[in-house]
Amino acid sequence: MLCSAIPTEADGRTRDAPAPRIGFGTLQRRRRALQIGFLVLFLVAPALDWLRFDLHEAQLWFLGGRWSLGIDDFALGKLTATEVAMSIIARGILPAVTLVICFLAVAWRYGRLYCGWLCPHFSLVELLNDLLHRASGRFSVWERDAVVVGDRKPQARYWPLFALSCVTFGIMWAITLLTYLLPPAEIWGGLVNGTLTTNQSRFLLVASVVFSLEFAFARHFFCRFGCAVGFFQSLAWMANPKGMVIAYDAQKTRDCKSCASARSPGGSSCDNACPMRLRPRQVKRMMFSCVQCGRCVSECAESAARRSTMPPLEWRIGVDALRESATRRRDAKMDS
Repeated sequence: MLCSAIPTEADGRTRDAPAPRIGFGTLQRRRRALQIGFLVLFLVAPALDWLRFDLHEAQLWFLGGRWSLGIDDFALGKLTATEVAMSIIARGILPAVTLVICFLAVAWRYGRLYCGWLCPHFSLVELLNDLLHRASGRFSVWERDAVVVGDRKPQARYWPLFALSCVTFGIMWAITLLTYLLPPAEIWGGLVNGTLTTNQSRFLLVASVVFSLEFAFARHFFCRFGCAVGFFQSLAWMANPKGMVIAYDAQKTRDCKSCASARSPGGSSCDNACPMRLRPRQVKRMMFSCVQCGRCVSECAESAARRSTMPPLEWRIGVDALRESATRRRDAKMDS
């Protein structure tokens, strides 16, 4: 359960529900476990033939077997044109369309859930954010002001680790991407034995440099606007006024002024927690890139628990989300 109220859309009323039994600390640990599991899956899938496309054979591998459109017999005259068309639709078009529809349906209702809970790239974004903050007190090289996190103080010894991590992950991403297109044994064997072709070497060099620079300087920008998977999730979510949002109770603004948690003793807990460097208390259109990781909600809940008050931030969905958007638009007009 993501929020403490369940919307009943049939009559527009909200039915109260028991508070979630899973604490936000546990929620974040489970999110980390999902991220790590999916990262490992992403790295080993080509080697196990669970998912890759072999450019040499023009062959898709899926779950350990060859996935074909079932039209090989057409060249032998064993299939008619109609049978070929039906096979392409059944084994190619329909699975692809179904996958896209299901993926966007989840995004339409819950937002960029894949990004915040599964995406391997975003897992590294959060890790690199932490390393950079340990080195400089900032979560991005483009931020002007340092962010206080607990009793952590910037230490220059983390700069080499941050730079090395960017380069290492850049190389790892380049190699993994190539193994999705060519046999993994060929690529890894070529790396070990120095037998890569000129084109393979050129690809790995260019891709490694691009990914390393992206991790170091543009990882947030890429997640917001450069990733097509994330961008289309955001578009689907923005099109649904009842999609899950981070709701903010403006009547508790006074509590936000004294907001503090173990991670952010100086206040602004939700702002400091957001790995996408967004401001969670803004209106939905300003949260276009929200990945629904829930870190802002977790920090807000911890801060509120310290003061024995209800948290100003929480997830809302359905009719409650619609009301939240209307309220925030009205408040914005009043402020202007």
